[in-house]
Amino acid sequence: MAAAPINIVEVRDEEAQHSLKSLVGLIAGPVLGILLWFAPLALEANVKHTLAIVTFMIVYWIFEPIDHGLTALAGCYLFWALKIVKFETAFAGFTDNTPWFLFGAMLMGVAAAQSGLARRIGFIVMGIIGVSYARLLLSVIVLVLLLNFLVPSGMAQVSIIAPMIIGIVAAFGVEKGSNIGRGLFIILTYTCGLFNKMILAGGASILTRGLVEKLTGKPILWSQYFIAYLPATILTIFACWLTTLWLYPPEKKELPGGRQYLKDSLRALGPWTAAEKKTLAWLILAICLWGTDFLHGISPAVIAMGIGLVVALPKVGVLTTKDIRSMNFLLIIFLGGALSMGEVLIKTKALDTMTDAMMSWMTPLLGGPFQSSSLLYWTAFFYHFVLASELSMLSTSLPVILKFAQSHGYNPVAFAMLWNFASGGKLFVYQSSVMILGYAYGYFEGKDLLKVGLVLTIVEGLIVMFLVPLYWPLIGLQWTGN
Repeated sequence: MAAAPINIVEVRDEEAQHSLKSLVGLIAGPVLGILLWFAPLALEANVKHTLAIVTFMIVYWIFEPIDHGLTALAGCYLFWALKIVKFETAFAGFTDNTPWFLFGAMLMGVAAAQSGLARRIGFIVMGIIGVSYARLLLSVIVLVLLLNFLVPSGMAQVSIIAPMIIGIVAAFGVEKGSNIGRGLFIILTYTCGLFNKMILAGGASILTRGLVEKLTGKPILWSQYFIAYLPATILTIFACWLTTLWLYPPEKKELPGGRQYLKDSLRALGPWTAAEKKTLAWLILAICLWGTDFLHGISPAVIAMGIGLVVALPKVGVLTTKDIRSMNFLLIIFLGGALSMGEVLIKTKALDTMTDAMMSWMTPLLGGPFQSSSLLYWTAFFYHFVLASELSMLSTSLPVILKFAQSHGYNPVAFAMLWNFASGGKLFVYQSSVMILGYAYGYFEGKDLLKVGLVLTIVEGLIVMFLVPLYWPLIGLQWTGN
């Protein structure tokens, strides 16, 4: 069953607002960049010119007159063409393993979706956990978590699970504006943008890892990241479940037809196909290798790229050339460009100027890990209001955060992991493309996201208060020390 169309007036209003926003950004980006380029500031010319181009990039990332990837590529070109740095520095991010880590992970995700494996796993999980509203709600949350290991894209996860939920809501015999419909869809949408901050999967976490390795030389293991957020992951599952049950009590507690509905849905998929079996085998191998990287030392990027290429090969894989062409390659370009910007900021020493300007207020407020971790979490949360895209937020702020941490005796890895985690907290639809996609199905309103987001953001903030100072040191992840 397809989702009902969104109100045409609402769509036109949103399109008009987006067009105005894009027009403002299209003009403001170059204007502000040129003004800063020629401004009589007490800065070295190379520093000032670097900041001018970075300003242009940030404005374009905020207002989105063009795709984020094209903005990143334009910035790299300007760094090179205007002789700020040499070509190898201007495009240094593309020689980093981070964009290719994401490319491999995206290939794996496309394989899970195209083969039908992700959808089959969804119905199996729902059948195991149960068919009451409460159990189906829990199964959606668990399914999103599981898909993060297989499909490293929040938007892809929404696209896979949403049709299942639409069918379930219809089977309950309630309308899309019911508590059942709103509860299932709001928690699907929110968790698709949250769990990928607790696992090294998805663009934001992969970008964070790449910037840390690029700017500090410190590696982040897949297993280290997973173990560091494991308690938070478990607590978040139950926090999401209880919050949704509290805010959206169901009109009907049991799914009419019970398990038979899920059995019929699975039967409609037919027997396991060869493509599903091959995809499952390769993805299990990838997860096993990621989970044991502390033993063999193989980079998570090497594993992702290797398995991604295998699933794209004839016979042993499942993807066609058409499947691969459907991928969003501009996201890979964005990551490469964001990393390149960080490298240019370091080489020209413009990063020192940005750090002094942006972080001077924070230094007196930082104390022990309890206080400083909470301060960092809530600073990142509010900073996300300005830069709606979490990728833009991370690419423009993490170089500054990492520089600040290193120069003040803090562990930059811990700072970066917490900063990335805080980008998962959202209150408004505009803050993420995942939120926009989930909202587009029309099952919840902006006020629903505000309520759920506010509760869960506070819960995650409380988790951080104890996770960072008490648990992280037990696994060797100290808050201080370079």
